[in-house]
Amino acid sequence: MSEWSVFRSLRGASPAGLGRDLVAGLTLAAIAIPEQMATARLGGFAPEVGLFAFVAAAVGFAAFGSSRQLSAGADSTITPIFAGSLAAIAAVGSPQYAELAAALALMVGLLLVVAGVLKLGWIADLLSRPVITGFLAGIAAHIVLSQAPALLGLPEESGDVYHRLAALWAHRRAVNLVAVAIALGVFAFTLISEKISARIPGALVAMVGATLATAGLGLERRGVAVLGHVAGGFPHAGFPVLGLETATPLVGLAMVVALVVMVQTAATTRSFSGGQDDPDVDGDYVGVGVASALAGMIGAFPVNASPPRTAIVTDSGGRSQYAGLVAALGVLALAAFGTPLLADVPTAALAGVLLFVAMRIFHLRQFLDILSRTRAEFALAVLTTALIVILPIQTGVALGMFLSLAHGAFTITRVRPIPFERLPGTTVWWPVGPSQTGEMAPGCVVMGFQAPLSFLNASDFRRDMLKAIEQATGKARLMVLEASSIVEIDFTAGAVLIEVIERAHAAGMTFAVARLESVRAQRAFDRLGVSTSLGEGRTFPSVEAAIRALAPASAA
Repeated sequence: MSEWSVFRSLRGASPAGLGRDLVAGLTLAAIAIPEQMATARLGGFAPEVGLFAFVAAAVGFAAFGSSRQLSAGADSTITPIFAGSLAAIAAVGSPQYAELAAALALMVGLLLVVAGVLKLGWIADLLSRPVITGFLAGIAAHIVLSQAPALLGLPEESGDVYHRLAALWAHRRAVNLVAVAIALGVFAFTLISEKISARIPGALVAMVGATLATAGLGLERRGVAVLGHVAGGFPHAGFPVLGLETATPLVGLAMVVALVVMVQTAATTRSFSGGQDDPDVDGDYVGVGVASALAGMIGAFPVNASPPRTAIVTDSGGRSQYAGLVAALGVLALAAFGTPLLADVPTAALAGVLLFVAMRIFHLRQFLDILSRTRAEFALAVLTTALIVILPIQTGVALGMFLSLAHGAFTITRVRPIPFERLPGTTVWWPVGPSQTGEMAPGCVVMGFQAPLSFLNASDFRRDMLKAIEQATGKARLMVLEASSIVEIDFTAGAVLIEVIERAHAAGMTFAVARLESVRAQRAFDRLGVSTSLGEGRTFPSVEAAIRALAPASAA
């Protein structure tokens, strides 16, 4: 991190700024209350647990995070991932389920703090945008499926996708149209409110309206399920007590959840950086990590950065984490003293809130944009969605991450050495292409390689370069490697490059390297022995400089 101190996100707040933070904090609280309650139910927790998670997240991030506007709390992106895995170990709603969730929050928090301290922000870039788009679409599908019983007024179901779909079909004749109307009404009101202004707490207004209608019209007698008694009070601090055998299966899940949190936190930090060229992503990892650990210590579950709530803070004029602390105070007041007001909240209303969340994270335009530009990566996005929907979520997410890395590796392996030609009338050497008419230098061969040189592509690099040497033997006296795009060289690639240089020498050609601009690649040249094999005076700032110094007189 660029700086280490507690509550640094509160520095420099002016009286005028504090007034804006107060407004932003109250707006954030109004937005967060229904969302946090709905997310808690999505994970199989009591509504107040979601409120406690938000309070812990807001305090933890304000104390240790870097961003002045980022909002952390219970999040619908990660909740389906860990809820399904925990349900396979313990019964949803049981004390053991709560202990597992709290332990998982501590593990995730520890991993995030370590990632921040070790400056591992680059890990967030390992997932490609098509994979992230597919991942979010799959999570949206799980949210809709998990909330379908509440939306349709049917009994709650657990189990995998196939079991839930079968249960919905079996109870299809028992759909409660009043519950459907409530859920769709909350969804529509929230959607319209956001279209008008993101600062309008549409979900809260709709939930209050649905609650008043349910109580006033006696809709519970018509089969509309309500929350009923909601335990109030303040959260209690403590550490979950789990045996080693029980905690061990959580390690892999914690790593998956932590990686998803890292990706979303990095995206949020960069999107709301306030014009900073280099926002402190690593510092925000520490902040969200502490937030998750605090949530675990009060019996809640892992938390995450929220792009929509962060946008609310920004649009409402928030300028520091005082806004988050104001929101936390308001949410804590409701959890401690206002839970009797929640007894008549219909579960269909919370389902409507989550239906809106699912719609918001399903980026149809992104899918269409990917399809219009590259069918291969569109297929990757669709495959990621299918894996997350069809398989257990943790497995689907892990496979999606593997696909992202595999796609990146495959992209690098497709790079091949290509011939360069001089643009007529210039000293610029450019890749050969159908739209360019270039010229060669007599007795010279210029090849370029436009990617890092590593074990992933070293074999193809060797084959194509040796082929070029074979074709040029007896015709050329100089071979130049244009290396401006070779930003890194690993051990395998270094050995291959030495072999290519030696084969060129054996064929009677001088071998030179031009535009090796990467400092890392230059150091690798020296460390791996490539410079020794190349010889003194064989690296140049440009292809033209190499030709003037080493080529036959007729070539210059």
